[in-house]
Amino acid sequence: MIRIKSVTNGAKVLTGGEKPEGTGFYYPATVLEDVNPGQPAYDDELFGPVASLIKAKDDNDAMRIANDSRFGLGGGIFSKNEDKAIELAKQHFDTGMVFINSFGLAMPNMPFGGVKNSGYGNEHGGFGIKEFVNTKAVMNLNQ
Repeated sequence: MIRIKSVTNGAKVLTGGEKPEGTGFYYPATVLEDVNPGQPAYDDELFGPVASLIKAKDDNDAMRIANDSRFGLGGGIFSKNEDKAIELAKQHFDTGMVFINSFGLAMPNMPFGGVKNSGYGNEHGGFGIKEFVNTKAVMNLNQ
């Protein structure tokens, strides 16, 4: 449905996009280009093998596009200039996780969680363990 509404509204299918014949619940890897605001492939949080190609003018425009979402689980920056990518991730990317030149993997020693409409709290790592316990403060003000 995401693909159909996005294509109806101007996106183009570069590859995939058709449910294969036969039994089962499979959807092929799909790449969409000319994805713009107002299309589900731009506005919604996609879960599945669908990549939305969105053109940016420069780094600032890319960060504007990346943050132009009500969701914020994770994102990635692919760049030859890793120092610049890390700076953009720290200062501008509004997601719970940012991956530099890789894809998102949950790692037990790192917090896993999103911001905005993509989750509350974190799992994993020192931050995450606090999501699974109740803390209690006990004080004696007479000492």
